[in-house]
Amino acid sequence: MADKPVNEILDRLERRSEGRASPGSALGREPSWRRTPFTILIATVLSQRNRDECTYAASERLFAEHDTPEKLMSASEDEVDDLIRAVNFHRGKARAIREIARIVHEDMGGKVPEDIEGLMSLPMVGRKTANCVLAYAFGKDAICVDTHVHRISNRIGLVKSATPDATEEQLMRSVPRERWRSVNAVMVRFGQEVCTPLRPKHEICPIREFCDHYLESRKT
Repeated sequence: MADKPVNEILDRLERRSEGRASPGSALGREPSWRRTPFTILIATVLSQRNRDECTYAASERLFAEHDTPEKLMSASEDEVDDLIRAVNFHRGKARAIREIARIVHEDMGGKVPEDIEGLMSLPMVGRKTANCVLAYAFGKDAICVDTHVHRISNRIGLVKSATPDATEEQLMRSVPRERWRSVNAVMVRFGQEVCTPLRPKHEICPIREFCDHYLESRKT
């Protein structure tokens, strides 16, 4: 794994993203609901293994009715399930987010935890979700490694890793701490529009000269 000009790569991806809403601002679109640590947490749980547009639609419907822990925990599971039906695994997520709401309201004084351990103690909150909440809800230095960040980082050669957790660990060593939060914001949109899973669009890629995958493809 060769050394890469990390700052230059992020600079170019950030310039490409200028004027676009980041995924954390409501998964690519400006939200109609009130952005709080709680709504960001719930929207991030809904986004797991799901497309942005479906997550956005489900979040719109849910937060129009239940945008606080007390309101959400008081709703029936059937009602919540109906409101979030646009997302994958909606029944399990309905059960989980109601329980998250109950724990936050009853056990945490209505406040979403601001540390990774506290967040990961909640149902359906793994390391990726916790880091996204830390970055987007609390503005803390964290690298949220979703499928896009994991794929792109390995393709470029920023990391050589088999798991998202290993990707996070390696990125934390190579990316300056003050830029950790921007990694997810710039790579998600880039991964959806340019560095796609099956056919990356090398012809419009602003960082192809630094990309191991592109350089290898030129040899064949």
